[in-house]
Amino acid sequence: MAGGIVVSIHLASGATETMRGVAEARAVPGRGLEGDRYFEGRGTFSGGPDTELTLVEAEAVEALAAEHGLRIDPGEARRNVVTRGVDLNGLVGEEFRVGEVLLRGARPAEPCAHLARLAGEEVLPGLVHRGGLRAEIVAGGTLRVGDAVEGPRG
Repeated sequence: MAGGIVVSIHLASGATETMRGVAEARAVPGRGLEGDRYFEGRGTFSGGPDTELTLVEAEAVEALAAEHGLRIDPGEARRNVVTRGVDLNGLVGEEFRVGEVLLRGARPAEPCAHLARLAGEEVLPGLVHRGGLRAEIVAGGTLRVGDAVEGPRG
């Protein structure tokens, strides 16, 4: 895989708080992104390595608009990192790099009832099997908009 890029980064201070875009965020192994709800254990699904960081493809958000007529801001998908040019489903079980941060793909981030409550039930069908990726932070650092997404590494 090559050529992927981070197009935006989003954080929320609480489980139902609005996601806000940031230019960069510090990724801490075992905690998540500094300033995000999961870093402080205040996320809906807090607990376990697969809640440290979530990613979604910009292409999935665009397909939601094209195929279902639903336009949402990428932050409304409730994922931390929005990528372009990356097959996130292909990274389950793999280690990969986002800028200086090393991640391990844990499992797909399928859309859930919590997302439906916050963004509207109509988003669920359009994000099934392309709702993103839950990842563990293996080696921390700072994530930045514009960072390359590279991997997997063996």
